[in-house]
Amino acid sequence: MDNIREIRDGKLFFDGCDTVELARKYGTPLYVMSYSEIEKRLSELKRDFTDKYKGARVAYASKAFCTVGMYEILKRAGVCIDVVSGGELYAAEKAGFPAERVEFNGNNKLPSEVDQAVRYGVGRIIVDGLQELPIIVEACKKYNKKMNIMVRITPGVAASTHDYIVTGKKDSKFGIPLDEDVFLPIIKEIIDSEWLDLYGLHMHIGSQLFENDAFLEALDVLMDWAGRIKTEYGAEIKEVNFGGGFGVKYTNEERKPYSFFLDPMMKRLEERSNEIGIDMPAPVIEPGRSVVAEAGMTLYTIGQIKDIKGIRKYVSVDGGMGDNIRVALYQAEYDGVIANRAGETADETVTVCGKYCESGDILLKDFKVPSSVSMGDILATYSTGAYGYSMASNYNNNPVPGVVLVRDGKSDWMVKPQTYEQIVQNNVIPDIL
Repeated sequence: MDNIREIRDGKLFFDGCDTVELARKYGTPLYVMSYSEIEKRLSELKRDFTDKYKGARVAYASKAFCTVGMYEILKRAGVCIDVVSGGELYAAEKAGFPAERVEFNGNNKLPSEVDQAVRYGVGRIIVDGLQELPIIVEACKKYNKKMNIMVRITPGVAASTHDYIVTGKKDSKFGIPLDEDVFLPIIKEIIDSEWLDLYGLHMHIGSQLFENDAFLEALDVLMDWAGRIKTEYGAEIKEVNFGGGFGVKYTNEERKPYSFFLDPMMKRLEERSNEIGIDMPAPVIEPGRSVVAEAGMTLYTIGQIKDIKGIRKYVSVDGGMGDNIRVALYQAEYDGVIANRAGETADETVTVCGKYCESGDILLKDFKVPSSVSMGDILATYSTGAYGYSMASNYNNNPVPGVVLVRDGKSDWMVKPQTYEQIVQNNVIPDIL
């Protein structure tokens, strides 16, 4: 076990809290987030990036886990945020998050979302589409504001990860294609506009990455185009955004420190800036998963157990694909433990399934549990802090579970669980019936 997870008296503790007691007090399914683990990751980023390199900035990728409470943690830590929707931006506003520390990303920003971002005065808008600039300019005129613009490129680099989370290859819905007749006119339009300031270039090559070669390859492509911008228009970019995607531990992966990725990238950035003849742009990264994934776990109560002799033993829980879609979506794998039997030998192989009306509603395959596992036991699945709550749904009209923040043996709601009434609150019976 690590410093955050430990076994005491045969039970699992998380950031000093008895998980069995958490399940009893708050109910299940339940997302549990460790403040200490989040703080640990933010401290590592500060030590190895923002304190180490001049002008360096961390913009947390909100899509991984977005709540008002999470924004409060980031606000206090001095971290920026990356948002990709009006909803994420609205949560930031509710948290009183400083607008200048917000960057607005996304591949199909709605005019209403752009209007919201410009009104709020976000620090940067990351352009991702050919038709986006006129929408931004219209909002700038409306609010009489000039906006800093980053341009997201598609570097044509295929990172080694699942196809669903590769974002930097040429065939991608994200980024501006690097065809000369497509990319350069956008750059010129930004430079020529009285409402827009060409601030820098952005890239993101994928998620759950454990090697740095793809980052370096993409950085070279980005800096090649920084050189073209200098040559063609005499303009120098002020900032380079490397994106995120740093891998985390779900089962047997070996998590690399941030410095493994960042130190070689910073060395290459300095070399290429000198080669091109520009001042080194300020570096930015957008970690999301790597900040919160291992800071989270999900607690379930075990229900029906179905033993199909000679085939499989199914252990059902009171959640499933509605609170963790990643297993069904791209075969993600997790680890965990029976929290109230954590000290017992796990000597039986089972399949943990959810309560949703889908055969694909499987959380853990070939999972080891004590042979004495029974109804009412508490299952804890590890590393669910990223893309658990943020991708949760109301499938089968099941409520989205709540989120509890734990810290040094103390706990409190971060997000209260959804109720049935809240699920149907916007339902109406049409008059035409």
